Amino acid sequence: MPIARSLVRLSQLWIMGRGRPAAAAILVVFSILQLSPPWLSVFEPVRLALYDEYQKVFPRLRETGPATVVAIDEDSLKELGAWPWPRDRLAALVKAIASRHPAAIGLDIYMPEPDPTSPEALAASLPENAAGLKQSLAALPAHDAILAEMLRDVPYVVLGAAGVDNQTFNTRDGLRIIAQYQFSGGNSGNARNALRKFPYVLASLPELQAAAAGQALLSNDLEKGVVRRAPLLFAVNDALVPALAMEMLRIGYGEKSIGVDMDSAGISALTVGKLHIPTQPNGEIWIHFSGHNDSRSVSAKDVLNGNAADDMLAGKLVLVGLTGIGMMDYKTTARGDFVPGIDIQAQLLESLFDQHFLQRPRWVVQAELAMLTIGGLILIWVIPGVRPRTATLLAAFLCSLLFGAGFALFYFAHVLFDAVTPFAGFGTVFVSLISSVFVKTDRDRRAAENALHKEREAAAKVAGELEAARRIQLGSLPRARQLFANERRFDIDGFLEPAREVGGDLYDFFMLDEQRLFFIIGDVSGKGLPAALFMAVAKALAKSQALRESGNVGAVLRATEVELSRENPEMLFVTVVAGILDVNSGIVELSNAGHDAPWHITRDGHARHLEIAGGPPLCVLDGYRYENTRIRLEPGDALCLITDGVTEAMNETGEFYGSERLKAVLAAPSSGMEALIAAVRGDVRRFVGNTEASDDITLLALRWSGPEDAVSVR
Repeated sequence: MPIARSLVRLSQLWIMGRGRPAAAAILVVFSILQLSPPWLSVFEPVRLALYDEYQKVFPRLRETGPATVVAIDEDSLKELGAWPWPRDRLAALVKAIASRHPAAIGLDIYMPEPDPTSPEALAASLPENAAGLKQSLAALPAHDAILAEMLRDVPYVVLGAAGVDNQTFNTRDGLRIIAQYQFSGGNSGNARNALRKFPYVLASLPELQAAAAGQALLSNDLEKGVVRRAPLLFAVNDALVPALAMEMLRIGYGEKSIGVDMDSAGISALTVGKLHIPTQPNGEIWIHFSGHNDSRSVSAKDVLNGNAADDMLAGKLVLVGLTGIGMMDYKTTARGDFVPGIDIQAQLLESLFDQHFLQRPRWVVQAELAMLTIGGLILIWVIPGVRPRTATLLAAFLCSLLFGAGFALFYFAHVLFDAVTPFAGFGTVFVSLISSVFVKTDRDRRAAENALHKEREAAAKVAGELEAARRIQLGSLPRARQLFANERRFDIDGFLEPAREVGGDLYDFFMLDEQRLFFIIGDVSGKGLPAALFMAVAKALAKSQALRESGNVGAVLRATEVELSRENPEMLFVTVVAGILDVNSGIVELSNAGHDAPWHITRDGHARHLEIAGGPPLCVLDGYRYENTRIRLEPGDALCLITDGVTEAMNETGEFYGSERLKAVLAAPSSGMEALIAAVRGDVRRFVGNTEASDDITLLALRWSGPEDAVSVR
């Protein structure tokens, strides 16, 4: 609200021609935005896009290539079997890598449960009459024991684990930590407060943890689906846990501990071996990505077959992980590359080892603020006294200087410079000052006449477009006379009257096959064009899902809700009642998503609300499983479905039409569903009188006459 009021006041200053005071106020606002935390900044998405652009223009060049990925790729899975592999095969892979004498091995694999292919697991699954085979299998060594023994024999293997925020059946609240820490300028408590915290971990079996030389976390929070930063240290409850890259470097250097440098803001740097790594206060670094490079990886099958080159593994930091497309462990980097997660770990190791990572030190924020302030003051001082062309050239020069400084700092110092906020500030100051010049030369009368002319044009255009939208919306509704001209087993009709030019109510009916009739009525939240667009999408999706789901009403609503929620930026929702009538038996399956219950009208004229299973409106609660209610209609029975625009229609005194009036009309004899709907419409109109409609009115009426060979009772 304070920012909104400030913008309104600035607009007033522009109109009054106070160019310099308005521009100075704008400069102050943008200075505050420049100093605001990233999560509060309105420019953060654009700022991140600029950082990504830096990386696309200047990718990191591979220097020493310390990391190698042993990829469990498509070829390995095809030759050695689908994932997950038996643990004895994984032990054989570790042994094959260890025979080439790497510096460290990191497993980007979670093993929280016993191997289901192990001999003892297979023995337990055999029937009692296979006692001999069970005994033979039980005598074989367990696969987990084989892998644990291999981890003990290779004293430089790091097991990966994942930090999770919610507990599941296979998570733990901690894991065995081998790394030690040496603190400078603070203590472990201060470090925990600054780090990304997890209450639970998805870690390997305790016997595997006990055998491994190190434990590390692989977790990485995405920003709009993109990996840009990587934590080097985590907090799992009270324990500090290193990232996989840090733990592999610690073991590769033969160190027992990791140095943690603290300052008043949090963590300032981490040290392992000869590497000193400046970090953000929360222990993260910005990864400088290179392009995807197949030369940093070797197939697991080639390692097992002995076909891998020695220089790919000897003395290397070896990462073992899944790269097969079917494994779904793919992520998007800041450069826009879609790569396996293990490739990002390898790039992080390369960046740390080569000391080639990105930074946003504290001084860069001060530099950004200084450029914003100095450039803004230059514009404020110069522009009012020069021609518009000269002012434009000056603003363009300052913006070019700004972005040039950003790319130069990235290239030469690996610093992420935010040019977006100063650029937006320069642009807004420039527009403010230029606007003040035009305000002085073009007076209120001319501006008012021009605004009125545009308003009239826009109103006429909108009126024509809305009328066309109304015709399209009403024309998309089904017409029973055309669809079921010769139908004798049932009678159906519908009516929709938008409160405005277009509305958010919907109805539809169609045959799923020769025996089943699908019908639906709904009410979208909101009014006008947004609701009408959402109504059209909901109607189309419901029909598509009904034809696809083979007639299960609850499944249709669930599937429709999933598709509607996928892209719903306005957070609209829709109440729905849907049903399927077996036109031969009179059985109706109904499901309700937050809508008014249908009316059941018996052949002898009794009308009542049906109590049917249901749930919340669509797009309110993700993944809700809507249930069905089955009823049987007798020949001559009818259903009437309405939206709340019927019962909530108001007259001049503010009185609602209500359910009792509707019930009386429904109970009156009628010659058909078209006549029933006409009776309800007429009664509502007489009640409302000249009062303007406040909501859309929609009705859908269905009567079952009986099977084709039955005689209609009405």
